Amino acid sequence: MTDQIFSPDPQIPGWLFDASDLPVFEQRGPLTVRLARNAVEVEAVQALRYQIFYEEMSARPSAAQARAARDFDDYDAICDHLILTTRAATEHVTPAAHLPSGETIVGCYRLLRQSVAETHGGFYSADEFDLGPMLANAGRGLNIMELGRSCVAPEYRTKHGIDLMWHGLGAMVSHYGIDAMMGCASFAGTDIDALAVPLSYLYHTRRTLGPWEVRALPERFVDMNIVPPDEISERAALRAMPPVLRGYVRTGCMIGNGAVIDHQFQTVDVFVLMPLTAVEDRYMARYGQAS
Repeated sequence: MTDQIFSPDPQIPGWLFDASDLPVFEQRGPLTVRLARNAVEVEAVQALRYQIFYEEMSARPSAAQARAARDFDDYDAICDHLILTTRAATEHVTPAAHLPSGETIVGCYRLLRQSVAETHGGFYSADEFDLGPMLANAGRGLNIMELGRSCVAPEYRTKHGIDLMWHGLGAMVSHYGIDAMMGCASFAGTDIDALAVPLSYLYHTRRTLGPWEVRALPERFVDMNIVPPDEISERAALRAMPPVLRGYVRTGCMIGNGAVIDHQFQTVDVFVLMPLTAVEDRYMARYGQAS
């Protein structure tokens, strides 16, 4: 962690390319989904993340993050930042998320392309999960994109808002020829017993296997096999998941073996893996092929 809030890496060609280079970014009424175009916009993203992760939720900022009121780390400089913006008045979004363009950032994803990760220290999720076997086996020759730091302002946590964000992901997938997406998804809180049903459901029904297997690092591994499958209500398990993770499950994702407690963010993390060949046709038509 550095004290520098944001410093784009000049050695990454195309990091701040003109968003018009992408074939599709959705715009519906006052809402737009696109990439952040400059450092000012990325710092506004960091301000929104700070509001949601540290003020609304229970993440623990470093002294530098608290002084700046921004969530940042070294990965911000090498990632693409997908943003959901609005031109409508917003009541519950930090003023620091307002842009000179008149837009306000109300949602974001941080995206790390494999070609960038391989030359800049690897994927963020490798700090919690052992990606090596999967990348060397099933992932060999694939073009993978890591998703992280996703959040949406409270009033935009609707099907409409999340749908727009996924259209933006579809545009990135199409533009870069992505074969698979992966990353960590988080449950709020660190009480494993309270999450026993959804974690067990994911273990029994979605676990990565064979060449696709990803496991939590041994020193961080938390067993997800807590409740027997015949004692689990699918409806209750899905209801207990965060909306974004529930969407991934319905789309056809796989889940790594073992959860991880993130003490900084006060969450329980699971690893999500989504080869696009496994995505149900109705979702590919809606978010991928359409883009």
